[in-house]
This record gives sequence, structure tokens and C-alpha cells, in this order.
Amino acid sequence: MQDKVFSEIQIDRIIEMAWEDRTPFEAITFQFGISEQEIIAMMRREMKSSSFKLWRKRVQGRTTKHTKLRIDGINRFKCNLQRQITHNKISKR
Repeated sequence: MQDKVFSEIQIDRIIEMAWEDRTPFEAITFQFGISEQEIIAMMRREMKSSSFKLWRKRVQGRTTKHTKLRIDGINRFKCNLQRQITHNKISKR
């Protein structure tokens, strides 16, 4: 496991994506090139201990966080109503 260097904006986006219920770990891996284990390590390093424990409890076993556990037909990374995300902000509708 190699340490990759990310900007504050990228770290913020990775954490945001990890907290999102419908964003699978595979989407983060696809976008940032880090594994699920590296995402977990980053969350542990960047968050308070209590927040990390809450997050781990929340995502463990959640079918929407793992592409292989999702029901057939859901193969997108984001809601189809969500527009392009730029600089960590969602564009207005």
C-alpha cells in the first residue's frame, strides 16, 4: 500500500464521498485510485475517533457502499438528477 499525496480539496471530497450512502467504494477507487483499505485508513487519520467509529458502524455491511452487493440495474456512481460536481460543490439545478 503506497501513500498517495492528495490536496485538501481532494481529501475533503474523498471523505464526503465515503459518507454518502449511495456512493460505492469502487467509485472513490475509480476517481482517486485508492483502495477501500486506503479509504478506511484516510478516514481514520482525518476524522475524530468518535466520528470514525460512527462512520464505520454506518457503512459496514451497507449494500450501497459495495457495487457487488447492489441490486441489478443500479450501476451509476451518482443520482441521475445530480449535476457535475466542481470544486466540492454541487451545481444548482
